[in-house]
Amino acid sequence: MKKALLLAGVLLDLTGVVWILQGFNVLPGSFMTGQMIWAYIGIAVSMIGSVVIWIAVRGGSSERE
Repeated sequence: MKKALLLAGVLLDLTGVVWILQGFNVLPGSFMTGQMIWAYIGIAVSMIGSVVIWIAVRGGSSERE
């Protein structure tokens, strides 16, 4: 479970970073390029991914018993 959460968090972070770069027109090649809404959505997705990673790394005291 911990590895699955960690993987999900990393994928969310990477997706968020790609969307941020596309929103800021740094990474061209899709309909999202140059659309600031995708930068904001990417920030939110990346923050969620960071929280999921934090939960995966920190959580799970019942697993240690």
